[in-house]
Amino acid sequence: MSELSWWVLAACLSAYAIKLCGYFVPRKVLDSPIMSHVASTLTVALLASLVTVNAFTSGQELVIDARVGALGAAIIALVFKAPYLVVVLVGALAAILLRATGLAA
Repeated sequence: MSELSWWVLAACLSAYAIKLCGYFVPRKVLDSPIMSHVASTLTVALLASLVTVNAFTSGQELVIDARVGALGAAIIALVFKAPYLVVVLVGALAAILLRATGLAA
């Protein structure tokens, strides 16, 4: 096996070990209001960072293209409390229109 394969295997085992440690956390800790607040806040923060990275980067570069317009259109749809599927379709249509009109790459 190559050196990269060993690193991948080590990362997989580490991730599994961390997940396994979660089973040993006492129920009292998991049911605390602080833990619930941290878990819900962390989920939103991680999702926001994922969206930001995917919308504004391409490889190692910052880019402004149709994805930014699509994200803006999706945010507007969310403000108007549109269902999730409608939000996705609005974002996709915005990206299509921006690319078709040549306003964005």
